[in-house]
Amino acid sequence: MSQPVRLFSLAIALVCILLALNFGLRSSMGFFMAPISQEFGYGREVFAFALALQNLYWGLFQPLAGAFSDRFGTLKTLFIGAALYALGLYVTAEASTIFGLNIGAGVLMGMGIAATGFGVVLPAMARMVSPEKRSFALGLGSAAGSAGQLLVIPVAQGFISAYGWSNALLLLAGGALMMVLLSSPFRNEKQAKLAQTESAEKTQTMTQALKEAGVYSHYWLLVVGFFVCGFQLAFITVHMPAFLSDEGFSSDVAVASLSLIGLFNIFGCLLSGSWAGIYSKKKLLTIIYALRAVAIALFMVFPMTDWSVYLFSIVTGLLWLATVPPTSGLVAQMFGLRYMGMLYGIVFLGHQLGSFSGVWLGGYLYDHTGSYDVVWWAACIIALITALIHIVIDERPVVRLRAQMATN
Repeated sequence: MSQPVRLFSLAIALVCILLALNFGLRSSMGFFMAPISQEFGYGREVFAFALALQNLYWGLFQPLAGAFSDRFGTLKTLFIGAALYALGLYVTAEASTIFGLNIGAGVLMGMGIAATGFGVVLPAMARMVSPEKRSFALGLGSAAGSAGQLLVIPVAQGFISAYGWSNALLLLAGGALMMVLLSSPFRNEKQAKLAQTESAEKTQTMTQALKEAGVYSHYWLLVVGFFVCGFQLAFITVHMPAFLSDEGFSSDVAVASLSLIGLFNIFGCLLSGSWAGIYSKKKLLTIIYALRAVAIALFMVFPMTDWSVYLFSIVTGLLWLATVPPTSGLVAQMFGLRYMGMLYGIVFLGHQLGSFSGVWLGGYLYDHTGSYDVVWWAACIIALITALIHIVIDERPVVRLRAQMATN
């Protein structure tokens, strides 16, 4: 293996570890719901609302983080994001009021996740590779996030058991700061980015890019679809431990469930990334959302046992972030790479509005009905609707890009 290839492989590895930390740290927050709620006498809705705020601010900040990255570079964006992420975990650890909880676990963490996660890093990864390898790179980055869920959740649970929830959050804050060290592959990103965008698309302004996407109905269908994805994923991430506890399962089953989701999500992302480079991305998304609906329906209908939980977790894992490579790939395919960070950030805002709804409604309806059943069935129904929506999406490049391709 030549030295340039080795250096490129090392760069990709560091980026994947960064994404693993980003995704793993936030995925562990559901395990803090019970100890924090018990210590301060909160209902589940209180902590659920803080995490709903996290998802909301993650979404609201994502287009801004993407635009900042497009303009000033990924490295600066990651530095700011890591600081916000760590500060949010610290404030949560020291919070003794609901307001402090909302600021730390909600606003600050949400902004930090946005500036260090998929919406910033995946577009940068897409610019690092050739077009034919782009979908696989997006799948690899998504799989890295899944690996973080697999690896960080058991560590966070161990920290809670050994040191208490507050000290556990402080240790996780240290982990968030490690993302600064892992951002080194983007030091020379400016030159690479200029080489990748040396075409007519580079002449488009940010305002023009926003206007072009804003009047394109198929772009907004992607936003709607990602709303549903966010609703399902955030609800399961935050409420699955409490749901399984209500059903009589031990915390070990909940840890195993989310870990299995993370493990099989790795395979799902890699497969999805590979297939998105070969087959129709919109058809792949249609299949993924339809299978999610079937999986939830079967999980709710049949009696729950340890093995049914594990089977549901495996299937869910395969479908978990499998939506990310084809969705982000469609944004690049439709509009090009120049402002992918900003445009994918807007799509991801839809995802996070769904996440806010799933997390908050989960806690709200549980506190008012004593059950999560309504939210589970809602997630099933909207997944079916989303599968149908993706059938009508036009996945061709916009007219501007098609015209450029015709003249080249």
